[in-house]
Amino acid sequence: MSRLIRPPLDGLAKRLHETRGDRAAGRIRGQGGDSFVRETFKLPREAARTKAREWFDRYPKAAYWTSVESWRQLPEGEIEFTMRRLPSAD
Repeated sequence: MSRLIRPPLDGLAKRLHETRGDRAAGRIRGQGGDSFVRETFKLPREAARTKAREWFDRYPKAAYWTSVESWRQLPEGEIEFTMRRLPSAD
């Protein structure tokens, strides 16, 4: 019967720990380390619409891939939403 030899995983474990620590500290942008800039707001409905329009006016969708990444209505009636865009239009 042969015995399986497991490769050392110290390097992998160390890298995973570093990456997760960077993400928790906000040093990696976005989820999964993407390059999008995100900002979350919690505003009354009309103010939320106005803020989203400001983002689309300031960062046009065609150049910055601007989008409302997620949103939800809170029990108090406010809207919590996250806007996402690329850092530059290059």
